[in-house]
Amino acid sequence: AEFSPKATRGRYVCAQLSTLNFGIMLVYWMDYAFSTISKGPETSFVWRVPTILQCIFLIPMIVIIFLIPETPRWLAAHDRNEECLEVLRRMHRHKMDDQTIKAEHELIVRTVALETAAGAGSWKDLFRSDDYANTLFQSSLGFDANLSGLMAGFLNTWFFLASFIPWFLIDRIGRRPLLLSMISVMAAVMVVQCGLIYQVQHNTAIAKSAGAGAAAMLFIFQGAFTIGFQATVWVYPSEILPLKARQKGSSISTAANWICNFIIVYITPPAIRNIGWRTYIIFAVLNAAWVPIIYLFFPETKGMALEDVDKIFGNDEVIEAMLAEKHVEIEEVEDHRKG
Repeated sequence: AEFSPKATRGRYVCAQLSTLNFGIMLVYWMDYAFSTISKGPETSFVWRVPTILQCIFLIPMIVIIFLIPETPRWLAAHDRNEECLEVLRRMHRHKMDDQTIKAEHELIVRTVALETAAGAGSWKDLFRSDDYANTLFQSSLGFDANLSGLMAGFLNTWFFLASFIPWFLIDRIGRRPLLLSMISVMAAVMVVQCGLIYQVQHNTAIAKSAGAGAAAMLFIFQGAFTIGFQATVWVYPSEILPLKARQKGSSISTAANWICNFIIVYITPPAIRNIGWRTYIIFAVLNAAWVPIIYLFFPETKGMALEDVDKIFGNDEVIEAMLAEKHVEIEEVEDHRKG
């Protein structure tokens, strides 16, 4: 978020997550391919080959990490202002003239100074993979192991393809519309899923059709999540948090994301075994509960400079003080960044 221009910040995060989804898709199809090896000396290939193949991507990443600079705001926060300016020049040398780069540097440095003067961010400031697709297809819908694995592969292929859709939406229509519309779709899908799974598990006259419909609902849910949430929940915390709380807040949001993933993966199989179709009532309620929360408490950040976000919470004096002292025009800086 700190390296990206405000006008296309969301798209950059979407691109990052599309590559993540591509990796997930590869892993699923790789696991499905090797799952057919059940006996013989090649049995160990089931886990050896996928493990070795990961190194093809990990080793270059280790090298690339050393080439990535620290973010300008982090450098400014650690009194490395010259390095901050140099990073800005590297980022924008083809888009902005040196005077505009210096103006943005001045804005960042003074914002950091004001944040520092207000006190170091504390944890208190923040409060003022496994995947279970196979389980859903097998336990809820009654598919056999081979078909469940195949459907899980298709689902994660759709996960990858759907991740390109928010590229064209997140910076055009904004974060709030995506979150509100897609969480509503996700809640509705879970409600429909309750009825369909009931038909399947009670083997009614329409059980076969209901099973196909329930499988389709999983694809709709996955698409809604990917479009509305996958990229947004990564870009939004880094936008909404003030500088002094950004590192801690982003850490908590990332941890919360994976903890929730772990909880869902851990509780879903026993929940389906014990309460069956009623499991989806819980998911429907949890999704629906977020609609008023997002509507009331999630402001729009589309197209805003990170230094401008404090204005949402009534901290206009932070930016106004800098403008009065140095006559730094934020709009002019950002126009150059977009250009």
